Amino acid sequence: MGTVSLSTTILSDTDLSRFARHIVLKEIGGAGQLALRRAHVVVIGAGGIGSPALQYLVGAGIGRITIVDDDAVDLSNLQRQTLFGAADIDTAKTDAAAAALARLDPDVTIDRRRARIDPDNVREILAGADVVLDGTDNFATRLAVADAALALHIPLVSAAVSQFEGQLGVYRGWESDKPCYRCFVGHDPDREGVSCADVGVLGAMAGVMGSLAALEVIRAIVPFGEDTAGTLLLADGLSLRFRTIRLPKDPGCPGCAD
Repeated sequence: MGTVSLSTTILSDTDLSRFARHIVLKEIGGAGQLALRRAHVVVIGAGGIGSPALQYLVGAGIGRITIVDDDAVDLSNLQRQTLFGAADIDTAKTDAAAAALARLDPDVTIDRRRARIDPDNVREILAGADVVLDGTDNFATRLAVADAALALHIPLVSAAVSQFEGQLGVYRGWESDKPCYRCFVGHDPDREGVSCADVGVLGAMAGVMGSLAALEVIRAIVPFGEDTAGTLLLADGLSLRFRTIRLPKDPGCPGCAD
């Protein structure tokens, strides 16, 4: 079999074999796989959510991924952060993640940003991305990422997990009928995020939410099924129940009302 081409991008023979299970899906196909190969995704946080999400995004063939994290691997991370092993302890998460992902697919470009997101650097970090995935547990970081994604018109996939529960939303607040992240959480600059160190988290629950977040990133690049933007998925690991609620657009939202 030869190569599939679209514009100046091609799928090599190796790609055709590697992504065969995607290509046979009529919702993705060769054109969809090319779109994934062309895409640039920024992942904020290589932790419990970011770690499995990164594995599936690289496995899906995303062409370029920027990993943003200022932390180093700790022994307590290994309970849920599946990218890392004991040999990675004290290594920067961005470096350890890049090394692990290169073993999965060396053709994916991995950009490492060992930095803490703040309002001064976030737009520069997100610029040029097709999708941003935020899996952090810091509320100030989430707001900064959400505001920048809204201003730059970049779809935001936001996932969170705590104890046995998870939530997942997709935000495109610049669209007239879609809410932004602030429509959901409101505006409270003094609100504190709750970390898993404080309340605990089931490691497998982080894996579930990270995998679902990767699915939504893929859907944002190659649309398939129902558009989930404007809804919030709530997952309960204690009862093994999932429910979806619709998030209304707030007409007085300080982020997207104008």
